Amino acid sequence: MDRQLSTRAKVGWALGGLAILVYALFPVAWIVSLSLKAPSDLSNQQFLPTRFSLENYREIFTGNASELFLSALRNSVGICLIATFISVVLAMFAAYAIARLEFPGKRLILSTALAVAIFPVISIVTPLFNLWRQIGLYDTWPGLIIPYLSLTLPISIWTLSAFFREIPWEMEQAAQVDGATNWQAFRKVIVPLAAPGVFTTAIISFFIAWNDFVYGISLTSTERARPVPAALAFFTGSSQFELPTGAISAAAVIVTIPVVVLILLFQRRIVAGLTNGAVKG
Repeated sequence: MDRQLSTRAKVGWALGGLAILVYALFPVAWIVSLSLKAPSDLSNQQFLPTRFSLENYREIFTGNASELFLSALRNSVGICLIATFISVVLAMFAAYAIARLEFPGKRLILSTALAVAIFPVISIVTPLFNLWRQIGLYDTWPGLIIPYLSLTLPISIWTLSAFFREIPWEMEQAAQVDGATNWQAFRKVIVPLAAPGVFTTAIISFFIAWNDFVYGISLTSTERARPVPAALAFFTGSSQFELPTGAISAAAVIVTIPVVVLILLFQRRIVAGLTNGAVKG
């Protein structure tokens, strides 16, 4: 009887997992299908295109939408990499202090970081828009990098502090006994041991910055700094009577590919980083 119930439970879990997988991946499959449809075939309500075409991809790489898309892609890559690098470097020092040092308000810092991470972005966009216009940061790379730090830095501190707590304190003490200074012990002992955690944190931070839309659409006005998620809203068809559905779908697929590849390659590290941050924070 127990074996029958166990088999039934396994089947139920398998069906439930399959249903969740189909529910999550169906929108992605639909966008891929749209990107492979010719403009004349977009009115086709069938899931698969009647004729597979790469015209939409040619449109965003060499056609009318290429200038908008390629500049936005360059902005997204540059801004997100810089924001991720700064966030991880600052988070390493903050997380080390939280994990190794005893000082008043240490728990308050972690709680504040978590509160900032879940703070609604839309509530600060308007005052930030006005401030950036006044000091000249509107529609610039720094004007997006600084707000992106408010998104990436809290989760970076939270995750890295958990990794630093797992490193044995004795290893750092042994390096200091051998004559290493505090900075040398941190740089040559702690950082290499925490490299998996730093790498995981960098991936998570990059995802958060890469997927941002609110800051990108609100703090830019030209192609000089506009990232890809915001640029998709400015795609136009070949005429005023044609919607740019195919080009937007192709651009969405191209932008999603780096995220999917990184998740598939480093999914275990990402899950470990999130789990450690949740359990040991």
